Amino acid sequence: MASSLRGDRYGTRADTAVFVACVVLSLIALSLPDGVRRPVSGALRSTVLYPLLTLEAQVSTVAESRQRLAELRSQRDSFALVAAALPALRAENANLRGLLGLGHRLQRGFVTAEVLHQAGVTDGLTLVLSAGRTQGVRELEPVVTAAGLVGVVRSVDPTTSVALAWTHPDFRASAMVEGRDVFGIVAARHDERSGDVMELRGVAYRDALTPGTPVVTSGLGGVFPRGVPIGTVEGVLSESEGWERTYLLRPAVHPAVADHVLILSAALAPDTLGGVFADTAAADTARPARRGKP
Repeated sequence: MASSLRGDRYGTRADTAVFVACVVLSLIALSLPDGVRRPVSGALRSTVLYPLLTLEAQVSTVAESRQRLAELRSQRDSFALVAAALPALRAENANLRGLLGLGHRLQRGFVTAEVLHQAGVTDGLTLVLSAGRTQGVRELEPVVTAAGLVGVVRSVDPTTSVALAWTHPDFRASAMVEGRDVFGIVAARHDERSGDVMELRGVAYRDALTPGTPVVTSGLGGVFPRGVPIGTVEGVLSESEGWERTYLLRPAVHPAVADHVLILSAALAPDTLGGVFADTAAADTARPARRGKP
């Protein structure tokens, strides 16, 4: 025990002696003239202090590398966010350009609206629109985009309205094949493989439709004007021998991708839209390279 205490005391005294010697040497070095101090400091840096200086340089390099890595990660994350948002921005720009072209051709009889976000069990079945009675919206007015039919207004408030999307089980629309006397009723259909699609019911058995045939609103019933694109035929779902066929339709536009829409006035004549949507489709087909530009 005594030897241990003596060892600790000896170590403490030795540390104190080294500290005092360092202080004395420092004072002596400070008191030396510059001509003598510089060679001495250079010799110390190149011998005794060289490992410490090398270690300090390595630590500084590592710190700079870490900072540069953090900056690169931040830039990468920013680029990733921009890249993720780019397809949505392109789609929204294309939709807005299409609506501008459609509105220019119509010139009257419509109200522009934005589809507001809603959280609830009716998502995908109904749409809350940013235009209401104050803007002239009325019940049973068609809701469309430049690509085609989205739904119909079900209820109207002073500044907003609720539209029944075509995906709703209660939605129905009278349809036809333009240029042919082929008529039917369009309703929503949920397909396990394809998701939400449409079916064209009540087509006479003698009127066979080939895949790719466009289907538009017929204007019958007084709700939808004639000529609004609904979808294209994909194939036969079912048929009753000698009576009628039911066809599967690929929708022209899905309500989930509609951010901005036009609400068409019910006062439009049934034949007002003749060729309007066809011109929109032709314009979009004629300039595919510009669809990705704002």
